[in-house]
Amino acid sequence: MSIRQAIIGFILVIFSLATAEVTTRLGWIDVFDYTYYDLWHILSGRRAEPKHVVIVAVDNQTLLEHQNEPLVFWGPHFARAIERIRKAGARIIGVDFLFTVSAESWLKNFELSQTGKGRTHDIPMRAQLASGQVVLIASIAENDQGNDQLLLPISEYLFSLPGGPMDVGLANFYTDQDGMIRRFSPTFFDDGTIPNLTFATLLAVRAAGLDPARSEWSLGRWKVANRIHPIAIGFVGPPGTIPRLSLNRLLNPRAESDHETQHLKGKVVIIAAEHVGHQDIHLTPYAHGFFGLEGRMMSGAELHANIVETLLTGRFPRSVPNWLRLIYSAAVLIIGTVLFFRWHPLQGLGIGLLLGLVCTLIAFLLFRINWVLPVTPMYLALMISYLGTLGFRLTGEERERTRLRQMFGKYVSDEVVEKLLAIGHRPDLEGESLPVTILFSDIRNFTTISEKLNAREVVEMLNAFFSRVCEPILQEGGTVDKFIGDSIMAVFGSPVPYKDHAQRALRAALAIKEAAHEFRSWMRRRFADMDLPEFAIGIGLHTGEAVIGSIGSPKRMEFTAIGDAVNLASRLESLTKELEWTIAASSATINAGGPGVVTGRREKVLVKGREKYVEVLEVIDLKPERGGES
Repeated sequence: MSIRQAIIGFILVIFSLATAEVTTRLGWIDVFDYTYYDLWHILSGRRAEPKHVVIVAVDNQTLLEHQNEPLVFWGPHFARAIERIRKAGARIIGVDFLFTVSAESWLKNFELSQTGKGRTHDIPMRAQLASGQVVLIASIAENDQGNDQLLLPISEYLFSLPGGPMDVGLANFYTDQDGMIRRFSPTFFDDGTIPNLTFATLLAVRAAGLDPARSEWSLGRWKVANRIHPIAIGFVGPPGTIPRLSLNRLLNPRAESDHETQHLKGKVVIIAAEHVGHQDIHLTPYAHGFFGLEGRMMSGAELHANIVETLLTGRFPRSVPNWLRLIYSAAVLIIGTVLFFRWHPLQGLGIGLLLGLVCTLIAFLLFRINWVLPVTPMYLALMISYLGTLGFRLTGEERERTRLRQMFGKYVSDEVVEKLLAIGHRPDLEGESLPVTILFSDIRNFTTISEKLNAREVVEMLNAFFSRVCEPILQEGGTVDKFIGDSIMAVFGSPVPYKDHAQRALRAALAIKEAAHEFRSWMRRRFADMDLPEFAIGIGLHTGEAVIGSIGSPKRMEFTAIGDAVNLASRLESLTKELEWTIAASSATINAGGPGVVTGRREKVLVKGREKYVEVLEVIDLKPERGGES
């Protein structure tokens, strides 16, 4: 990356990170991240073994056994079940039924309460409530004026509880903005209203032997404040994970010897309706239908049970600390931004998607150990970074690439243009002196050949030959400077300042020699009856300082090399015919090419424009493997 790219990249990382952080803290993208959070639950399946809670269900079998009895008369059944649960050693019992009418008050409506049964029907239930081991529910309901109103248990039951309203928990749930239940709040009122604790919180606090009125409770290794604040529910698994016991088994005369009943010892027991007609079902992370699977609703009793498990175990999804999340996000963004600048936009898009998938996998693995790492903010930040780099490249770098291609596209390979962009080097068009290697090549006996061919055939021959010899020049990172009739001039070491430019030029010269040898066969086939002289070429090479710049008139400019080094390379190419060599290189080029250059004959010649002799060597081969230093 160039310095300019590095600065732009730094700004993009900061801006992307800040945007993602702001949107996260304001909750603007929570709905999107909820999808991943829910998916993690479904993919994780059963996450833990329930240790603290059992649901005693009023299930279909229980209803069938007592189908002729209205629920209002079930007080004795509940009392019998509670008594047997207590004898089994349960820590606390929660009854998830809102008793808004008693059998006795119901019978009053029909003037039947004067009978013996009408006056004593609820006594067993009131006796169990008075034991101090039972918690009832209340509910917050909205009236016609839109105000919240408490629906409490009937006064006969409420007054039977030793703590009165303190032994009542609110059955309502905390819902996220999409209507799903993923979190709970320990309380719904912090203004002194009683009851204020949620049903599950009250059960957990009572099970731990703590005072419900305290401002804070120590549950296991963590502290829970008695105030309104959402806490993630540590679901133990999908619907059906919490163990269940049919109420019908507890009503059986042999219930006390039932091994299932004995499993209630030390447990928090929730008595609740879970039969085919009950309506207490809710949307949780397991309600989504991912991958063609049908989502499943969760009963209110199981939700309460999961909250109790969360409170008593302290196992629930916690957010990754902000400082760690910011470091992680910055690291991913830096990697992504660097790659976005270095790679083609389509490749960058693929890299962005790959980074997103890696971040998604990391988030899932962290969730498995109860850490929540948001995914959507990372996607947002990567998208902003990608679009930012793309915009910069389209408006800045791509404009520069277009300019360079217009200037050099016909003379250098695309790789050279990309190299110029990558290293941040821009040729000084006003002129600069650089160490380069100049290559000249021309066709022997071209005048004789052109006299025997018509104009179209001459052009055809030159185009066929130049298309072959330009390829090795471009492959070696050289610049095809110009075509001069049947001659070609190439520069190595500009515009990309390769340090091994001499070796690249020697490799190119040997490849051109091989291409000319193959072209000889083409000439024989194409002009079989023309009696042309044998096709041959000469190549001259010299390494030295040359002036590189854009030279010409305002109407026609050309990026080229001039100077003594260029003249000498041209003179050496002219000498190849006299010397009867194919490739003639100055000692400067041979020395710069390294020890692997295989040379033939050696001559000292006096060339036009020079007073001193120049040492010239015939180039035969180049032994080292390709792999020049850039």
